[in-house]
Amino acid sequence: MLTDEIQNLFNNAKRIVFMTGAGVSTASGIPDYRSKGGLYTTSALDRPEYLLSHTCFQKDPERQYKFMKENMYFPDAKPNAIHRKMAEFVKAGKARVITQNVDGLHTKLDPSTIEFHGSLYRIYAPVDQKSANVDDYLKSMYRASDHAVLRPDITFYEEMPQHVQEAVETVSKADLLVIVGTSFQVYPFAGLIDYAPADADKIAINMERINTTAPIRQIIGDATKFFSELISH
Repeated sequence: MLTDEIQNLFNNAKRIVFMTGAGVSTASGIPDYRSKGGLYTTSALDRPEYLLSHTCFQKDPERQYKFMKENMYFPDAKPNAIHRKMAEFVKAGKARVITQNVDGLHTKLDPSTIEFHGSLYRIYAPVDQKSANVDDYLKSMYRASDHAVLRPDITFYEEMPQHVQEAVETVSKADLLVIVGTSFQVYPFAGLIDYAPADADKIAINMERINTTAPIRQIIGDATKFFSELISH
């Protein structure tokens, strides 16, 4: 998977941008979403697109809370080799990470991560925007003091993603764009690739091919193995 040519792309790049999705966290024990056996294909409940929507939060927040608590929270999960290697590039001043993931694993190692869809571990009450403790939230979706409804600071369907402009500006400066562990079907995240410079090298590392019209080198295989072998210095 990792050839000398690919390693040299990383060696020579000065502004790497990693764009990551749920496949990055599967090695940490967190199921992904859209691949075979993922959350979106195994749920016996209503479609997650509804259960994770702003409409559901307004109309049926208890059902939404139950779905998220049972399917999306893995507080004991730890960063894996992919997170660690990307963080090494960031620490060396050579990279930024933009993630779709809401599991907070990138941020544990790299606080500069752009969490495009927010984080499950930041909780607040929309009624007054005050933050709350995630451990309390996992016991009850209602704030103890006044019974206000709590929610995670993630982007529900029908809501705008977070940090869009920062993500666009980051991608627009990339000399190497690396897409990892994402089906690349969710917009506007997938549309960020359109802002990459035409002369930037572009690589995708996934278990399956992604559909994109952008000129991109696709490496099909286990990203954990790839990043375990990749040299970051």
